Amino acid sequence: MDIVVSGVRPTNRQHIGNYFGAVKNFVEMQSQYNCYFFVADYHSLTTHPHPADLSANVRQTVIEYLACGLDPEKCVLYRQSDVPQIPELYLVFNMLAYLGELERAATFKEKVRSQPDNVNAGLLTYPVLMAVDIIVHRALKVPVGKDQLQHLEMTRTFANRFNHLYGVEYFPEPQAFSFSEKSASIPSLDGEGKMSKSKGESTVIYLDDDSDTIRKKMMRAKTDTGPTEPNSVKSQSVQNLFDIMQLISSQDTYNFFNESFNNCTIRYGDFKKQLGEDMVKFIEPIRERIKEISANEAYINKVLNEGGEKARLSASKTLNDVREIIGFRKF
Repeated sequence: MDIVVSGVRPTNRQHIGNYFGAVKNFVEMQSQYNCYFFVADYHSLTTHPHPADLSANVRQTVIEYLACGLDPEKCVLYRQSDVPQIPELYLVFNMLAYLGELERAATFKEKVRSQPDNVNAGLLTYPVLMAVDIIVHRALKVPVGKDQLQHLEMTRTFANRFNHLYGVEYFPEPQAFSFSEKSASIPSLDGEGKMSKSKGESTVIYLDDDSDTIRKKMMRAKTDTGPTEPNSVKSQSVQNLFDIMQLISSQDTYNFFNESFNNCTIRYGDFKKQLGEDMVKFIEPIRERIKEISANEAYINKVLNEGGEKARLSASKTLNDVREIIGFRKF
C-alpha cells in the first residue's frame, strides 16, 4: 500500500475551508493508503510562538482533526516534535541543499517581503524540513496544494541528490497526490478570495462556532442588489454563497434558489437564512464531537503517544539506513 504523508501547521481553530480543502480528503484517504498525518509544530517555530500558545494550538488541531473523522486505527496521527529522527535527518539534508536554490523558493521570497524583521534560517531551510517530513517515511504520495508544488519538486531534487551522491536508489521520488476532483476552496463571506482567518472573524465559519454565531455570520455575508434580468451572471459575492450552498445543502435546495435567482424572484434574506440553517446542521455534529474529545484528555494523550510511537518506528528505520549509507559507524 502506497505511503501518504501530509502535515498541518498548528492553529487555534480550524474553519470550514480547512475541512473541505484538506481534512475531508484525508478522512477518505486513510482507508485507501498507509497515511501519516502530523501537526507541524517545528515549522511553526519560524514565527516564534509563545510556548503556551504552541501547546494549546497543537492540542486543538489534533482534537479538530479527530472530530472531523481521522481515525487513529486507520492512520498515524502524530506531533512532528515527537519524532527526534526528523531534526537529525534535517541536519543531514541541509548539507545537500544549496543556498541559491533555497533563496529562489517562492515562499521564502514572500516571507522576506512580508516579515523583513524576522528572516531567520528556519525560513530559508523550510523546504528542507518539509522534504524530510516526507522522505523520513519514504512516502510515494503527498497531497499538496498548488502553492506547495515547488517544495515537492525540491524534495525530489534532494532525494535524488542523496541517491546520486551515495550511489544508491534508496529514496523514491514522491509525487503530488491530486484530489482536486474532491477538494474545494471555500470562499470568504466578504465576497473576495477564499475563506481565511486573516480576513477577519466575521468572514470565517469555524468548526466550533455555535449555531447563533453561524446564523449571524451567514446573514451578514456580502451579496449585491439582486438580478435585474433573467439568467443574469452572478456577482462574485453571490456566486461565493452559491458555491458554499452546493457543498453543504441538498441538491433540491440549491436548485430552488438557483432557479429563483435566474428568474429574478430570489430574496437574499431567505437565501442566506437557509444557508445559515444548512451550515448549522452541517457543523453541529463536528462541534459536538470537538466538545466530547476536548473533555477526554486521556484519549488525546493516547492518540498522540501511539501515533508518535508508530511514526518513530518508521522514521528510525529510515534514519538507521541513512546513517549506514553515509558511513556513520557505531563504536
